[in-house]
Amino acid sequence: MNDKNYGFHTRALHAGQKPDPATGSRAVPIYQTTSYVFESAQQGSDLFSLSAAGNIYTRIMNPTTAVLEERIADLEGGIGALATASGAAAITYSIMNLAAAGDEIVAASSLYGGTYNLLANTLPHYGIKTNFADSDNISSFVAATNERTKAWFVESIGNPNGNLVDIDALSKLAHEQGVPLIVDNTFATPWLLRPIEHGADVVVHSATKFIGGHGTT
Repeated sequence: MNDKNYGFHTRALHAGQKPDPATGSRAVPIYQTTSYVFESAQQGSDLFSLSAAGNIYTRIMNPTTAVLEERIADLEGGIGALATASGAAAITYSIMNLAAAGDEIVAASSLYGGTYNLLANTLPHYGIKTNFADSDNISSFVAATNERTKAWFVESIGNPNGNLVDIDALSKLAHEQGVPLIVDNTFATPWLLRPIEHGADVVVHSATKFIGGHGTT
């Protein structure tokens, strides 16, 4: 289900899911398998070579996880999503898919402590440097950008300070510099803000928090 004519509440409950064809289950089944059966060696070869779509291995794809991915993408207005083990992993993936050793990113200086530690202390071990900028002065992002900059990173609502960022203005500046804007939308959720609609290129969440609502995994 990806019909945008449905309301937000309906899509939050049903987007990305069709009733289980084997049982008719209304709730999303939990597929605990690690691996999948191939109808033939050729099908297995096609799947592993990515010339055909389908399930290969649960670490890469899983029908239960796929519902979560499609639902988040639908609510955020994105074209696709990837579920990871944690929000920290989502941030790491988003940056390391854009930057490599010798590259730099620009990030707001007011961030969740775990994210700041990742940017300031962990990524340098991989040769990725972060230049921090003042989210209250978006021109400072431009000043911190150079030919090695591969992305800008901010939180839509700062954790824990609650500071706000002008996503519209920041995305325009980022694109003028030729770099994508990554937005951590954990505190706002797509109910309050959909950064993609304001020019962001990548949106990440720590889904155990507001988008899940229960502090559970």
